[in-house]
Parts: sequence; C-alpha cells; structure tokens
Amino acid sequence: MDALAPLRMHVLWFPDWPLRAALGAAPPHPPTALVHGNVITACTDSARAHGVRVGQRRRLAQGRLPALRMLPHDTAQDERAFRPVLRLIEAHAPGVHLLRPGLAALRSRGISRYHGSEEQAAAALRQILGEAGYPEVRIGVADGAFTAELAARGSGDEGWAVIPPGDAESFLAPLPLEVLGEPELAELLRRLGVGTLGGFAALDALSVRERFGEQGARLHALARGADSRPLTPRAPDPQLSRRVEFETPLGQSDQIAFAVRQTADAVMLALADASLVCTEVRIDLTDDDGAVTSRTWLHPTCFDAPDLVDRVRWQLESLAPPASDSGQDSDAAHAFRGIVGVRIAPVAVDDAAHHQPGLFGSGTDERLHHAVSRVQTMLGHAGVTTASVSGGRMLADRQLLTPWGERPVVERDPGRPWPGNLPDPLPAEVFTPMRPVHVTGAGGAVISVDARGALSCPPALVDDSEVIGWAGPWPVHEHRWDAARARSGERFQLLDRQHRAWLVFHSGGSWWAEGRYR
Repeated sequence: MDALAPLRMHVLWFPDWPLRAALGAAPPHPPTALVHGNVITACTDSARAHGVRVGQRRRLAQGRLPALRMLPHDTAQDERAFRPVLRLIEAHAPGVHLLRPGLAALRSRGISRYHGSEEQAAAALRQILGEAGYPEVRIGVADGAFTAELAARGSGDEGWAVIPPGDAESFLAPLPLEVLGEPELAELLRRLGVGTLGGFAALDALSVRERFGEQGARLHALARGADSRPLTPRAPDPQLSRRVEFETPLGQSDQIAFAVRQTADAVMLALADASLVCTEVRIDLTDDDGAVTSRTWLHPTCFDAPDLVDRVRWQLESLAPPASDSGQDSDAAHAFRGIVGVRIAPVAVDDAAHHQPGLFGSGTDERLHHAVSRVQTMLGHAGVTTASVSGGRMLADRQLLTPWGERPVVERDPGRPWPGNLPDPLPAEVFTPMRPVHVTGAGGAVISVDARGALSCPPALVDDSEVIGWAGPWPVHEHRWDAARARSGERFQLLDRQHRAWLVFHSGGSWWAEGRYR
C-alpha cells in the first residue's frame, strides 16, 4: 500500500444529476435525453429501458424511441443547480468538496463522530436530503473517494453502503476495468488477459509504472484501494465576489488601494456569513478602454482584508512602466492607464473552522507568517521569496524563487533523470549569474579540453590563487537543437591554497564560477 493511507470518505452521488438539473424534479422522469454535439450525454431510466444509451448518436436514439424528448445539455446549469445542494450538505457537515455536479465528498471523521458511526452518519445525511427533495441520493463510505463513489453506485435498497477500513482492495477486485474511466487501458489489459481491478492490482507496481507511466501507476493505486489523492476545495459561490466602479478613472496605486478597502471588507463579510475563508483569489482590473487585466493570487493560510488590498496594489504596480533614471518620485513611478473598476473574486475557499486560532493563541507559524507578510508589504510582492528545488543541470536552473504566499510552480521535475547534473553535496553558494574567473595552467598556460575530455595541462591558478587539488572535467551539453539556449562545456571542481572549493564551468575558452563550497 501507499505510504499515505487513504482517508475515510463519505461520497454522495445523485444519479442522473444533469437530468435532475434540466427537469427540476426528482425521478422518475419521462423518457428524456440530454444532447451535446448530436451525442447523448445523459438519459433517464425510462429511456434506457427502450435501448437509449449515453454516447449514442441522436438519430440512433430517436430510432430506438421516436417519442424520446431531447434537451440541450447545459453544463453551467448542472453547476448552478447543485450549489443549493452543497449548501444544504455543508449546513449539516462542514467541509464538503465538489467532485463534479451531482457528486460530492466529505471526510468521514467529523460527521461520524457526531452521529455515532459511519452508518448512522450516512443514514442521517440521506434522511436530511430526502426531506429536502432529493430522495434519489446514494451514499458510499470507504477508504478514499474512488472506492466510496463505487460503493455509492452499488448501494442497495438502503441507499448507502459502508466498506470497512482496509477492505477497499477486496471490494474493488471483482469490478470491471471500465470503472477506471480509461477505455484504452481497459482494452489493452483485456488483450493481456486482465479483465478486473483485482487482476490489474495483482501486477507489479514498478512494472506498471514502467509500461504505462505515471497515469498508469495512479490507476494501479486506485485498483489496489490506495486512493490517497487530496481533495480540492469546492468552487466558491459567485455571490462571494464583489466589484467597485469608479466614476472617474484612477491612475495611482495608492488611490485605488484606498478605494477598494470597503470592497475587500465586503468580500470578507460575505465569506464570514458562509463560514468560509479564502485561500485563492482572482483580481480583475478594468481600465478606461475596457481592457481587463486578471491575476490569481494564492495565500499560505487564508486572506484577510488588508491582504486583499495589498494584492490589488501589487497587481497595479506590475502594470506601471519602470521608473526612469530621471529621479521621478514613487507616485509617478506607479502611474498607469486609468482604472475604472476592480473585481475581487474568491477562487478557492475552505471551511473557517480549519483556520481558527488555537486555544492559547496563535502558534509560531502564524506569527512568522504575519511578520513576513508585513515585510513583504513594505518591500513589494517579490521582496520576500521562498526557495524550492527544480530540475536542471546547472545550479542556477535548480533553484526556484517564489514570492511569499505563492504556490511554487515547478516546471522541471527534480525527480526526473538529468544526465550531466551535479551529484550531492552541492555548493552552498550559487552565483546567479555565473562570475567570470581566470583559470590557467603552470606559467599562465591556456587550458583547453579536447573532444575526449583530455586537458592540455592541469589547472594551476584560479584568480591568482594556487590550485592544490582539482577534479573533472564533466561535460555538459544541452539544448543543442536551440541555438538561443544551446550550452556546451565542462565542469571542474578546484581547491585553492586558501582551502576554498570552487565549481567552475569552462566553455568556449572562458571560465566561469558557478558556485562555491563552504
């Protein structure tokens, strides 16, 4: 099993939700199908009884049932209709997560403790939803959302099913491969003689990863009941967003930041009324030409009103042209095209109970966050950064600096093989950009490296300091197909008389210091 054990989850499934959203009533429904691009995307039980199936062409479905009622499928309507259901669930079980319209999940621990057991919690949720007009809901409880969803789909007359802890793999074993939602993989495995999740789970995990890649490894983990994927926060209600319009276009960041303070307070009040906090926000700036500039901001914990104002200011300052050397003041430097509107829209929210202070006040991490955020407010968005490890061959490529509060976006996976990269231990000091140094042989001889890696003479001096030890060369060749990014040369490690260890790079007859060991 995976090192991270799956969480116990309650998954609530509303069968044929797109039809419920389109028809506005609980089943049973008359023979009806939803169509998108002349293909059936959903159909009622009464339509399925006449041979209508999801994925059929419109003409074929009409041939099976000429009286079939067909409606266009509006996915936005599915989401709008499901929001009241989410609010209803959250009123009795905070922390609900939207998986997709008609399917929601929540962690079992809290609600099970409140009702006494997982079974009683499922029965209580089903009763609440049934009384609210959703008697068709099915509930599954299991290790991980994947297994819990399948348990909900297979629930019997009671409308809920509980898979005991640790029994996910045995429950999944007899199910067909099609439940993974990967028809191509299912067809390939069937040709190999594997037809069930149990057969797939019995395959060696390393072999599956080598043959099918990361996606295949994830599906293999699901088949073994090892669903440890974290749940993503549910999409916030659009009513949480707030907008302010200016009668006269404003052209300075301080003016606009002052004007949006009440708007930021209104966003926080709307979140508080819903017992939510915002962890990700989008800010839209509209100028006097009607152009909209949008940016999404993240927060390591959750936003408060001053944080939102700071993000507005930083986004405005990023639009300002760079200050010239003519000595203009900071207000002029932060001038830009007139802004006539600002919209603050929460993108990701979380239950406020998860962010309440401790019994004895804020902890060390929270005090650190407030201190660093205050420094960032004084220095600007990029004034305080956190370091992450990225993939690459050169030291400068392997360090990723992200502004405080932003989620690091690692474009180059450090876990992938990088032929030619430097093994541990790495230099403690990295020069960005690399510094030019002077490396010569005895008597000032020029050092060259031939195609076989042989040196014309050993290094003797580095910046007029005697070299008492050296290692290398290690060739580095990358991006040969791209003339603008191509790089080719050799690395050396040099130890001088002062016992300073250097990592140097030789390319095109020049020498550069890439880093220094402490």
